[in-house]
Amino acid sequence: MGRLPFLIAGCLLIIAFDFYFVKAILAAFKNWSEKAKTRFTRIYWGMTILLVTGVFAGIFLNIFLTLRAIILVSFFLTTACKIVMLPFLLIDDLRRLCIAIYRRIKKSGQTVSAVSSTETTTNTAITNGAEPISRSSFIVKAGIVAAAIPLTSLTWGITSGAYDYQVRRKTLILPNLPAAFDGITMGQISDIHSGSFYNRTAVKGGVEMLLREKPDFIFFTGDIVNDMATEMRDYQDIFNKVKAPLGVYSSLGNHDYGDYHFGKESSPAKVKNLKDVIKTHELMGWDLLMNENRRLKIDGEEIGILGIENWGMGRFPKYGRMDLATKNTDDLPVKLLLSHDPSHWRAEVLPKYPQIDAMFSGHTHGMQFGVRTEKYQWSPIEYIYKEWAGLYQEQKQQLYVNVGYGFLGYPGRIGILPEITIFTLKRA
Repeated sequence: MGRLPFLIAGCLLIIAFDFYFVKAILAAFKNWSEKAKTRFTRIYWGMTILLVTGVFAGIFLNIFLTLRAIILVSFFLTTACKIVMLPFLLIDDLRRLCIAIYRRIKKSGQTVSAVSSTETTTNTAITNGAEPISRSSFIVKAGIVAAAIPLTSLTWGITSGAYDYQVRRKTLILPNLPAAFDGITMGQISDIHSGSFYNRTAVKGGVEMLLREKPDFIFFTGDIVNDMATEMRDYQDIFNKVKAPLGVYSSLGNHDYGDYHFGKESSPAKVKNLKDVIKTHELMGWDLLMNENRRLKIDGEEIGILGIENWGMGRFPKYGRMDLATKNTDDLPVKLLLSHDPSHWRAEVLPKYPQIDAMFSGHTHGMQFGVRTEKYQWSPIEYIYKEWAGLYQEQKQQLYVNVGYGFLGYPGRIGILPEITIFTLKRA
């Protein structure tokens, strides 16, 4: 419940801005009848109260997942539109404040009259060809039009991008790869974030896309939930179908520990939640690697699969133990590491563990916004993470960052689409 004060403060701030928005919109549409103004005000405040109440219910009560998703999506979209509209309202108020101050400075009636004439001219300078439109009305209406732009693009990202799964195929060159492994395929998905889903059919379709590729083994690199193990309740039967002949290997991400819901301090509820998350992996037949390793064997030859708990920079938790994960692996010719946060690669793996051939991560989501083609990619997340999507290499070590299967916060994707990665392992 540590985030409750922040939620209350945020909602109060939004409500305060709503008073500002309502006043500005009513002033811009002066030709509305009193009945129309009353109807608009009631609808606006009714929706605001309903959405704010719904946000608290969706976060703190065990309501139906689809209903919760609808509420949170609606709240996100309306808030985004208000943020875009706010500068227009501030500019108009600043303009009128400057005029008012200028009027007060001038004491003589002649000067006041001149200023009044100027204001009249300013307010009627923009016309629609029939009747004059005041400057204030024009600015506010321009703000409304501008607010429709993110509404349109974000809505498109929700309806079109959230579940538009893309299969990306990569050849992973591992010079020390045993001959028995040459040419085998591996799948990777990451960042399911089951608590954000609102379309079971689409989620199932993505899993079916992965299975049609028939990978020999599969990696899942963390964040199966947003906060709570119960979020998998409606999707466990879908991901339970994710199987591969040589196994499915998984790791934990920063969200899986429940830190953002229970706080960083341990509590019985938090401990139980983590146990339930771990149990979910077990029930689905996924081999969860928590600072440990496995030997993958084909025809008497072996490679190592290592997995650590989350290891992140800054505010992100560091539960990972590479010293434990690498234990008794010196004889293995190739070592593949599952580590949720890509910043771990540059911070610890490159300088301290040169024996790791390739690391597989997620976490960034590509910020769910940007441009990604075969030859070019950009997202604002690159100003936070040096490695944020795709394949990277330094010396003989490689890193692949999957931009995620699900989504978090914004319930959609624009340009950076959900990813299923299929690797072909080759010796050369």
